[in-house]
Amino acid sequence: QVQLVESGGGSVQAGGSLRLSCAASGRTFEIYSLGWFRQLPGKERDFVARITRGGGNPTVADSLKGRFTISADMTNRMWYLQMNSLKPVDTAVYYCEATGGGGVSYWGQGTQVTVSS
Repeated sequence: QVQLVESGGGSVQAGGSLRLSCAASGRTFEIYSLGWFRQLPGKERDFVARITRGGGNPTVADSLKGRFTISADMTNRMWYLQMNSLKPVDTAVYYCEATGGGGVSYWGQGTQVTVSS
């Protein structure tokens, strides 16, 4: 079993930055892929970014490239989402995700990000 907890959300003005963190516990040695997703108000949960546990092959959704960056520090069982030049349309609940053995996904509880004009 793996448990994930997000932190770092909050309110920020347009053009500002936030750094989200995900802390993992449990059988983290089984995790091989680390990700971030978000759910905009009234919409489905969408992919944001993914990276391997060793920090390889960082991938960001095309619409977010240049503004969002994913990184990992699995020595401390953590990964991060750096969000720059935030826009009001980025307002959403952000979730961290981990994929482990058998393709099982684990999810955090979500953290609210609100961007004001």
